[in-house]
Amino acid sequence: MTDDVRNIVLGVVAAGISAAIGWLARTYLWRRRLRRKQGFFGLPGNSESLLVVNREAGRDGSVHRFDVFALLELSALIKDCGANAQIVWHDTARQGFGERTEFCVGGPVSNRRMAAHLHSMLPGVKVNTDPEPGPDQGAFQIGSERYRMEPGVAEYVLLARLTAGEEARPVFLFCGQRAITNQAATRYLARHHEKLARKHGNGSFCLLLKVVNSQAYGPDVVELVADVTRAARTAVPQARSSHRAAG
Repeated sequence: MTDDVRNIVLGVVAAGISAAIGWLARTYLWRRRLRRKQGFFGLPGNSESLLVVNREAGRDGSVHRFDVFALLELSALIKDCGANAQIVWHDTARQGFGERTEFCVGGPVSNRRMAAHLHSMLPGVKVNTDPEPGPDQGAFQIGSERYRMEPGVAEYVLLARLTAGEEARPVFLFCGQRAITNQAATRYLARHHEKLARKHGNGSFCLLLKVVNSQAYGPDVVELVADVTRAARTAVPQARSSHRAAG
């Protein structure tokens, strides 16, 4: 074997070894990232989850198109984890939580399951459900703070991850003042779940998000207003003060 042939063979072998090491490293990182994602969402491979959806007001059996988009965002996340999803109506999901990961979409007016979750797990959150038009219609009261919406300009949505214990599967809440804010919250979760996992681990949190100028930008421009976990989980008998949240 001449020196040239030997050098070519050694080069091919070295390239093969480098490629194999690179593939193994990428596979290891991909699997570690997947395990972290599955842990955050409580979705190990082939596990089952629930997508709890509301019904569009005044239309039996219909889902608002923005809530459909929210379900699509969540379905993609579930599929990425190698898990399965079952879609159920809010008024047929009569079961506890913790056995399966649950994604609950919609405000307490149109989603009874959401109303139950807010009452039992986020007692510091009050939502104005008065059907009469007015400045406080749909407003959030979180502790002593009130957040009113300006439709199409500034709207709020709660994004929460809640658990009943270390071994329990989480419940994710997407509780918005309008349907488009529900989609904004699911999209925010899809984009930032790694950052949220680093900050909160696999524990509970409740974030208040602001959807900016949805009439022009749809659900894409979202600002984090505050981490309201403590206030949302603490029952307040009577609000001491309120104001319109500054933009």
